[in-house]
Amino acid sequence: MVSRSYSNLLDLASGNFHSFSREKKRFPRVATVTGVLSELDDDNNSNSVCSDAPSSVTQDRIIIVGNQLPIKSHRNSAGKLSFSWDNDSLLLQLKDGMREDMEVVYIGCLKEQIDTIEQDDVSQRLLENFKCVPAYISPELFTKYYHGFCKQHLWPLFHYMLPLTPDLGGRFDRSLWQAYLSVNKIFADKVMEVISPDDDFVWVHDYHLMVLPTFLRKRFNRVKLGFFLHSPFPSSEIYRTLPVRNELLRALLNADLIGFHTFDYARHFLSCCSRMLGLSYQSKRGTIGLEYYGRTVSIKILPVGIHISQLQSILNLPETQNKVAELRDQFLDQKVLLGVDDMDIFKGISLKLLAMEQLLTQHPDKRGRVVLVQIANPARGRGKDVQEVQSETDATVKRINEMFGRPGYQPVVLIDKPLQFFERIAYYVIAECCLVTAVRDGMNLIPYEYIICRQGNPKLNEIIGLEPSAAKKSMLVVSEFIGCSPSLSGAIRVNPWNIDAVTEAMDYALIVSEAEKQMRHEKHHKYVSTHDVAYWARSFIQDLERACGDHVRKRCWGIGFGLGFRVVALDPSFKKLSIEHIVSAYKRTKNRAILLDYDGTMVQPGSIRTTPTRETIDILNNLSSDPKNIVYLVSGKDRMTLTEWFSSCDDLGLGAEHGYFIRPNDGTAWETSSLVSGFEWKQIAEPVMRLYTETTDGSTIETKETALVWNYQFADPDFGSCQAKELMEHLESVLTNDPVSVKTGQQLVEVKPQGVNKGLVAERLLTTMQEKGKLLDFILCVGDDRSDEDMFEVIMSAKDGPALSPVAEIFACTVGQKPSKAKYYLDDTAEIIRMLEGLSSATDNIYD
Repeated sequence: MVSRSYSNLLDLASGNFHSFSREKKRFPRVATVTGVLSELDDDNNSNSVCSDAPSSVTQDRIIIVGNQLPIKSHRNSAGKLSFSWDNDSLLLQLKDGMREDMEVVYIGCLKEQIDTIEQDDVSQRLLENFKCVPAYISPELFTKYYHGFCKQHLWPLFHYMLPLTPDLGGRFDRSLWQAYLSVNKIFADKVMEVISPDDDFVWVHDYHLMVLPTFLRKRFNRVKLGFFLHSPFPSSEIYRTLPVRNELLRALLNADLIGFHTFDYARHFLSCCSRMLGLSYQSKRGTIGLEYYGRTVSIKILPVGIHISQLQSILNLPETQNKVAELRDQFLDQKVLLGVDDMDIFKGISLKLLAMEQLLTQHPDKRGRVVLVQIANPARGRGKDVQEVQSETDATVKRINEMFGRPGYQPVVLIDKPLQFFERIAYYVIAECCLVTAVRDGMNLIPYEYIICRQGNPKLNEIIGLEPSAAKKSMLVVSEFIGCSPSLSGAIRVNPWNIDAVTEAMDYALIVSEAEKQMRHEKHHKYVSTHDVAYWARSFIQDLERACGDHVRKRCWGIGFGLGFRVVALDPSFKKLSIEHIVSAYKRTKNRAILLDYDGTMVQPGSIRTTPTRETIDILNNLSSDPKNIVYLVSGKDRMTLTEWFSSCDDLGLGAEHGYFIRPNDGTAWETSSLVSGFEWKQIAEPVMRLYTETTDGSTIETKETALVWNYQFADPDFGSCQAKELMEHLESVLTNDPVSVKTGQQLVEVKPQGVNKGLVAERLLTTMQEKGKLLDFILCVGDDRSDEDMFEVIMSAKDGPALSPVAEIFACTVGQKPSKAKYYLDDTAEIIRMLEGLSSATDNIYD
């Protein structure tokens, strides 16, 4: 069957994506016909539209995008399809956390394959009756996407399983990756059919759609986009083995808010961004954020909850009550330990069974009195590993029952057929303890469901023989490696690989006092009942609204090709410097000042050779020899280095060590700042830095006349960053009474005298010109990093001051498109040199 959503699968892996037209096309809030927007507005421009026309619709709406729609389908004997809500779907349950006035639209696949001739009719029915937009994927493509890339590559890797052999997850297959991209593109097309980009929020769910944010951000630069990962995120040592690691990270960073169940998962993601993309994060007012090309990508950490009212309604069903009565009689005078897991390699079913076997071996008194009921849900994936888990489970259960069973007593009850929800609920009600021994699981809501079911209701209490006023009790044994573990502070946490520890935990759960069972239950019930799925959804939406709050204020445009696409978001007044414009202003002015940074501005950052080229020397000589110009090169380097490098530039002014030393030209002596009285503090700071250098491999100390710099550029980024924070706190504590400032920079910690910065050179220049009675009518200031912002601030604040002509042309220019106090930018050092060459040529022409 050919997909109607996407009929031309591109070579997405090579970055040849559909581009989109700059012409705005308006669509209704919910489309009433199917279609592929990318086919309507393709063009060859790699950069997308900067912004979209304001929408006339003001009602809030959210588009929920998941792999599957929260819909059940049934085909009767006549072949007619009927649809109903899937009340067990998380995507449906999270609606409880939405405001009443918020409209919800769902996009996803149907579980049942729909014939091509039925697709239009089904789409219309689902849209009108359920506000659902189905994405149709051909069986062959779905197999490659879901059972291939998702289940063979992403899912095992995110659960810490490396493809060391072809049987363990399989080698990376680029055709599966291409299928994954193709399906994500289909989902993007479906979102584009219904979205009103200035009004709607989009919430994407889970690892099946990790590149979807790039497709959406490419089309709508200001789309309000959240992403939540429901699986674990592995450590960087595991994740970095994925051949498309950077592509997935950059795709996720095109979201405004990225959610994780636990801090560990978020920490691993941030570590990957640091190690592989060189990005650092900051925590401000309790919110973690990554700065990414002027956009702040917020990180949300909150485990999902359960739908409590749904559970309570199931508990009230007569079928549930009858099943509880049946199980009460079946396990009369026996204590039930309960396990509920999917039949896959990460759920640790075999480890749980081995612990049960050891419990019965070490404690003969528990034989006949303790039963383990293991509910094994059908595996979501398929393959050899699922068959092996099934075989091992069956063999272990058979061995235990043969060894310890007797007439009327079966120590392990394995239920490997699908159960109705009320049947599973009934097992929760009668279980003395719930065991979750998964070796890795993103969240696992089984313990939460168990807690609510053990709270019961009056009718169930009567059936199991509890007094109406009796306190409720429950016990949990949970793996340390599941997402819900941190939130269950009253559970017995175990390492599932340690069979002895699991056995001891099971034994303790059976013999613990009734008062302790009550205490643990009350603690868990208080948390679970207040942190339900509605609370989780409401909290995520609130954070998403905050994360998107400044979209309208910023000027946005897209750069990059393929999965390297990203959006630059900058202040509206920040624009690219036109070389023609600045050369024109240069020619018509007479009193000019030029302030230039060196590293990262005149020379490419990270270059092995940092000495100035002949070309650079010639440009500086041309500019500084013009009597209408005053040119300063301002650097963090020491004055001896600058003197040596620029000895041939007689008229060039130099500012060394961030402005502490200033030399107006080659014929004058170096002047020092009057702000500093002495450097005795170095005797305190240097031994501290040396201590951290010895313990941080790859770090170095740079000693300057006025400053000390601890650099960890070649150290492990995570350890170096951690050590830098410790060093900064250490230095601040020992230098608290000294007139110095301790600051962090790009992979460095610097200690220097207070008040010393590059802004001193700019202030000195302005003061000197004012004293001479010359009002500057042209200022160019160029820099690339945080230290240059002080120069920008001084010259921008002088705009209306006495040192400048009322018609002065001011050009504060930073290197690269990033947030800055400068009003202009150029892309790289090559453009900076080209701009300076233009000014130099203009100088030559003036005197020709």
